[in-house]
Amino acid sequence: MRYRFLRFPEGKLKAVTFSYDDGCRDDIRLAATFNKYGLKGTFNLNSAWLGKTKTDWHLMADEIKENIIDIRNEIKSLCTSCGRDISDVTLIAVSKTKPVEMLEACMENGITIFGENKVQELCEKYEVLPKDLHWHLIGHLQRNKVKYITDKAELIHSVDSLRLAEAISADAVKKGVNVDILIEVNVAEEDSKFGLKTEETESLIREISKLPNIFIKGLMTIAPYTAVAEENRPIFRTLKQLSVDIDSKNIDNV
Repeated sequence: MRYRFLRFPEGKLKAVTFSYDDGCRDDIRLAATFNKYGLKGTFNLNSAWLGKTKTDWHLMADEIKENIIDIRNEIKSLCTSCGRDISDVTLIAVSKTKPVEMLEACMENGITIFGENKVQELCEKYEVLPKDLHWHLIGHLQRNKVKYITDKAELIHSVDSLRLAEAISADAVKKGVNVDILIEVNVAEEDSKFGLKTEETESLIREISKLPNIFIKGLMTIAPYTAVAEENRPIFRTLKQLSVDIDSKNIDNV
C-alpha cells in the first residue's frame, strides 16, 4: 500500500490517495492513519477481502459464528468428559494475519481475547480496536521489541531467557505496569523451536522470580506437528508434571 497525503496550508488533512499492493496489514495501517487525523471510516483493503460484497461479509461473519459455537461446544464436551470446570479453560482467538473485520466478527460473538504472533501487528490492531480487549503475544519476542508491548499485552507466552525477562521487567518498571508471562519450554527438544530444556526451567524461573513487575503464570510448549494428535500426549504430560513439581517448591511471584 502506498499513501499520498494532500493538506490544506494550515496543515489539516484534505484527502488520501492510495494504490494497492499485496499486504495483510495495510488495512490496519490506513485505519490507524485516518484515526490519527480524527477521520472515520471503514477500511476493507486486505488482499483476501478486497472487493468483497456485503453478502460476502455476511457469509464470513456467519461462518465465524458457527466456528465459535462449535469450538465452545467441543470445550464443554471435553470438560464434561474429564471432570474439569469449563471456567478453567480460556478461549483465545489466534488473529495473526487476519483483517480487523474478522476480529470484529469474533467480538460480536463474545470473543474478547486475541493472540498475535508479531509485535507490530498486535500494536496496529490495538490502536484501531476497542481498548477493553485482551491481547496475548503468542509468538517469539525479541528484546528490542519489548518496549512496544509491555503496556499492551496482557500475557506474553514465550519468555525463554533471563535477558528477555530482564528487558520486560525493566520496561515494566519504567512504565509502572505489571507484566504476566509464560515460560516457553521446548519439551520435545526440536531444533526448529524456541524454548528451554525441561531441566533448565526451574533455575530460570527462580532467577526471573526475583525481578520486579514481572510475574510467571505458567509454562508453555509447542508440540511437534503430527497427523495423530494422541502422539503428543506425552509432551503435554511432561509439561504438566514439570508445572506440578515447580509449583510444589512455592517460589515467590510464581
